[in-house]
Amino acid sequence: MIYEVLRAGNPVLKQVSEPVEKIDRRIRRLLDDMHATMLLYNGIGLAAPQIGKNIRAIVIELDEKRYDLINPKILKREGKSVDTEGCLSVPDLFGEVERSEKVEVEFLDRYGKKKKIWTEGLLARCVQHEIDHLDGQLFIDIAQSVHRGEEK
Repeated sequence: MIYEVLRAGNPVLKQVSEPVEKIDRRIRRLLDDMHATMLLYNGIGLAAPQIGKNIRAIVIELDEKRYDLINPKILKREGKSVDTEGCLSVPDLFGEVERSEKVEVEFLDRYGKKKKIWTEGLLARCVQHEIDHLDGQLFIDIAQSVHRGEEK
């Protein structure tokens, strides 16, 4: 199923998402639907609140590798960098956002297995951006500057 991506201004995007209590076939199907939706919208990451689901689940695909993160939590951060970000929920706007360069994240995979990964670069930025969605925050809320049009 392909979902409509909610736009900034929708109150669902400002809510703190609830933890996923039970990982079952329904959640795995939702992750697959989120992934298909993200690809259709030409995104690299999507959080459940962006499709109206108030749960702590995100999907990311970078370099042909897919990440399904349920109840993700950042454990460690290193360094700082500022880079341009965009968002499927805020089309045609881009902003300069400061994020940690590296993050260690703990999460449950699509089968409920607890995992940790150490991320850096674009993957670290994407993880932080999507976790912000789970906490009811958009990149435009924390951007140092915002501009219309193409990514700079």
